Amino acid sequence: MKVEFSKFGERLCLGSGIEELMSDLGNALAEGGEDVIMLGGGQPAHIPEVDAIWRKRMEEIINKPGNMEAMLGNYDPPRGSPNFLKALAEMLNKQFGWDLNDKNIAITSGGQTAFFYLFNALAGVMPDGRKKKILLPVVPEYIGYANQSVGEELFKAYKPIIEEIGDHQFKYKVDFDALEITDDIAAVCVSRPTNPTGNVLTDNEMKRLADLCKEHHIPFIIDNAYGAPFPNIFFSEANPMWDEQVILALSLSKIGLPGTRTGIVVASEEIAAAVSSMSAIIGLANNNIGQALMRPLIESGEILTISNDIVRPFYKKKSLQAQQWVAEFFPDELPYRYHVSEGALFLWLWFKDLPITTQELYVRLKGRGVLVVSGHHFFFGLDGDVENTDWKHSQECIRVTYTMPAEDVKSGLAIIAEEVTKIY
Repeated sequence: MKVEFSKFGERLCLGSGIEELMSDLGNALAEGGEDVIMLGGGQPAHIPEVDAIWRKRMEEIINKPGNMEAMLGNYDPPRGSPNFLKALAEMLNKQFGWDLNDKNIAITSGGQTAFFYLFNALAGVMPDGRKKKILLPVVPEYIGYANQSVGEELFKAYKPIIEEIGDHQFKYKVDFDALEITDDIAAVCVSRPTNPTGNVLTDNEMKRLADLCKEHHIPFIIDNAYGAPFPNIFFSEANPMWDEQVILALSLSKIGLPGTRTGIVVASEEIAAAVSSMSAIIGLANNNIGQALMRPLIESGEILTISNDIVRPFYKKKSLQAQQWVAEFFPDELPYRYHVSEGALFLWLWFKDLPITTQELYVRLKGRGVLVVSGHHFFFGLDGDVENTDWKHSQECIRVTYTMPAEDVKSGLAIIAEEVTKIY
């Protein structure tokens, strides 16, 4: 039987960069092959001290009569557990001086789902027939956004300013001179820290973007999956922001609970109610486990201690070690640079004037047992198809995660250096 997919089906059913990434990750972890070095996914590390906290919380739930049965056997409201929402609003208010209540928050089945809801609720074909898009002020941007439209292309993106730093580093900056918010823009979206690059837009850049959104009466969506207050994987100075114009998306994944699929949307009451409605229609209710595990840690403030004293220092050390190995393995004469590591879980490597595409490099590295992500997947929303543009930079970068065991990261970076050196 030949299946004919709808336009919606064509966009979501026929493969994507994020599917390739997650298939590589899932298969590598499930099969446990000793010869596969998984440097391509966003899998957070298993930090022993943090895993011990989850085990303790699970035991507390199991040992208190009725708690496990409620967690596994009851539906929460579509918006999320009322007690969890209340605890989180109170913690955010106390930590940042915001003015939130439980109606400003909605839970989703992971952060990825939250963005599917938000993008398609705000952009696309409007009731009056106009077509609106989500503006990405700087790419590369998170691969998981790229195929989320239920209709036509959903994104309008801008190239960054590239600031070269020293001999082998660089940083992306928003090109405000080029940036234009036209009538067809429904919202502006950034990830901070940015996946894939580890870039952290400065407080000044964030304020300028927020001011532009206020001027044009559109939401400013901030993907805070790696940000403050949890898991707080910031290595540079950065202050979180929220007001009625901002839609802030958080997640329990990167603090160490990706399997619970718990996303969090902090927004105006109108937006939070809309997300809750979509959760009810699409999934009925959300996963209870992450909220049950985390609520006492939010109420006590322990989640902040976990983030600040365990998670952030762990990843900063991993980042510094990975950078040292890059300096050790990559010859000085090789035209490579890596983005300044300001947060998240990745090194973003740029091989200037690479003779082949990074998709070809991905295939060659996969043949040697090293899985990375070709950078071209992250350059979407630019005018025309990136595959056919003359911006060679989009075909010269790869994303490497440093969350895997140290010996894997070290061996993988050494193999990447060997392979790229051979290509030049």
